[in-house]
Amino acid sequence: MEPFKVIKSKVTPLDISNVDTDQIIPKQFLKLIQRTGFGKYLFYDWRFDRDGNPKHKFVLNDPKYTGRQILLARDNFGSGSSREHAVWAIQDYGFKAIVAQSFADIFYINCFKVGLLPVSLSSEEIEYLFRNTDLDVEIDLFNQQVTIGTIITNFKIYEYRKKTLLQGLDEIDVTLQLESIIVEYEKKNKAIVPYTDKP
Repeated sequence: MEPFKVIKSKVTPLDISNVDTDQIIPKQFLKLIQRTGFGKYLFYDWRFDRDGNPKHKFVLNDPKYTGRQILLARDNFGSGSSREHAVWAIQDYGFKAIVAQSFADIFYINCFKVGLLPVSLSSEEIEYLFRNTDLDVEIDLFNQQVTIGTIITNFKIYEYRKKTLLQGLDEIDVTLQLESIIVEYEKKNKAIVPYTDKP
């Protein structure tokens, strides 16, 4: 997983509250078995009509927002089912951070598993961003700061999650850091007789 340090980008504004995971990645696209390839299906039902033609009024279809790395959303982003594919699709599309007023709990946790940074800001700060989408936004994870033009604000994050993002560690990487301890434990417990319910 790529370490997250500082990103600087303008935002892509998704001016919708309560965006659920079925809209982020519709269920018909959950058949892929790898984490990549989901980006082209991100917000599919909002991006395309029934014939697969782009809906020109949807924000991701506006060339102005191409290449931006920060997705700006409203409150309760990522609600609904717990599908991990939702964060895979957002990351695969090219976003490295999501800034919103609030996130659904499971979605929030899933973000860290792939190195995607969810940032919660106040309603006033979110409103300011929606009114100024062409300002450069810098997110500094180490200092837990978001700079919006000349405005600097702080965000909260659990220290453990901050550490894993800064070091680019997923759950498997964290476990492998304890490999020597695990191996030593296995050696000491080799003689333990496996459990059986047979007499």
